[in-house]
Amino acid sequence: MSRIVVDFQNACESRSVPDEAELQQWAEAGWQGAVETEITLRVVDETESAELNSRYRGKNSPTNVLSFPFDVPEGVELDLLGDLVICADVVKHEAEEQGKTLQAHWAQMVIHGMLHLQGYDHQNDQEAEIMESLEVRLLGELGFPDPYQ
Repeated sequence: MSRIVVDFQNACESRSVPDEAELQQWAEAGWQGAVETEITLRVVDETESAELNSRYRGKNSPTNVLSFPFDVPEGVELDLLGDLVICADVVKHEAEEQGKTLQAHWAQMVIHGMLHLQGYDHQNDQEAEIMESLEVRLLGELGFPDPYQ
């Protein structure tokens, strides 16, 4: 049985989107909790990514992945972790620019987003080292190379 339920939404025309089974596998790899949880994983185009990035981060450009953790109100029993929004075109361009396979970069983005949903961050060097080392380990367990090399 899955430890994470992924509500997949494909809101773009890109042909570079992995299949739902791969996205599920990568989300599972990124989930560090012991109990079952649920996320929404929405794949978007550059326009929607730029709009969300502007609204929530004040940056006027599309980005690879946005994470929106869900704050469960006190007294409410929900196992909802949050939402991931991934821009297919940005992921594709980054993979090409960085010389990575598309599959490896998608896996990294899903795991990276999952870690953000669980409170990991990279705002300073210490946080970045912790988060990146966990990403590298999880990707390695899936057979992917270190994305930071």
